[in-house]
Amino acid sequence: MTTLQYLGISVRFIIVLCSPQHSDQPETWQVKGIVGTFLSFPERVLKSGNLLYGDLGNIAQVYPGKQSNTNLEKRFKNRLHWNNVTGVFTLSDLQIDDSGVYTVENADAEEKMTHAFQLTVYYVLSKPQVTVHDNISCSVVCSVENGREVTLSWYRGGEILNQISSPDHITLSLPLKVDEQNRDSYRCEAANPVSKETAVVPNSCIESDPSKVTDGDATTQGSLIAVICVLVASGLVGLAICLKKRRNGQQHEDSPERKQDDILYAEITHIKPADNQDILMHNQCQLALFRMNLRRQKKESKYRPKVRCD
Repeated sequence: MTTLQYLGISVRFIIVLCSPQHSDQPETWQVKGIVGTFLSFPERVLKSGNLLYGDLGNIAQVYPGKQSNTNLEKRFKNRLHWNNVTGVFTLSDLQIDDSGVYTVENADAEEKMTHAFQLTVYYVLSKPQVTVHDNISCSVVCSVENGREVTLSWYRGGEILNQISSPDHITLSLPLKVDEQNRDSYRCEAANPVSKETAVVPNSCIESDPSKVTDGDATTQGSLIAVICVLVASGLVGLAICLKKRRNGQQHEDSPERKQDDILYAEITHIKPADNQDILMHNQCQLALFRMNLRRQKKESKYRPKVRCD
């Protein structure tokens, strides 16, 4: 056998192995559902047909005359419906364990047709939480509750920095060290085939290392401290002046000289009785001295002049 004949036999053998094989199994379509919602299988049965589920077999029947029985299986009772107008089977209040292969058998035509649907039910994801692990280095951790086909990723703009997906954990966590200057460009994203949620880096993640403070930040900080010091010093000086004035005013009011301002003293001198003319002149002298003392005391409050009238 020549080399060419050998190659020809080998090529024909490979073609036979790779050629599609005919099978009685229907083509399976992938469909996705969300817990708590409903799903309508995209195959109509208008006259006669069945809906089968995995190993349970027939779970719904449609009879000629637009009659149906959708309560063949207890677990689907009151959740599985057939619309006699559209001819569509609908499963409501989806649960995780509703996932599986559903087969619609359509006997409307002479030849029965079957269509298989692989249903996978997912939870709607909760929003991931980003917590600060270290303020100085701005290290953060993103966490989310795990579920079927959940992926947790860190993005910077449109670039994926890190990603995790594991069916063996209740919670997925993914750490990251953030560049503070580009903090707004980071986001944490949790995704599954039916939902997507994102979270951003919190504002509390701020570089606090003194060696990383810029000249502009240092100048601003110094100016702020100087203004605060000036305001405090001005307040203390004003308070001291106010207290001093109040103390001086109180001492002036409480001094003996102040209390005696309104008291006028007159020297009383005993004289011998004389004639009426002498008494009159003496009284006039006393009155003149009293008036003079009164005028002086109004001008001079720190001393009291004493005038003796003999």
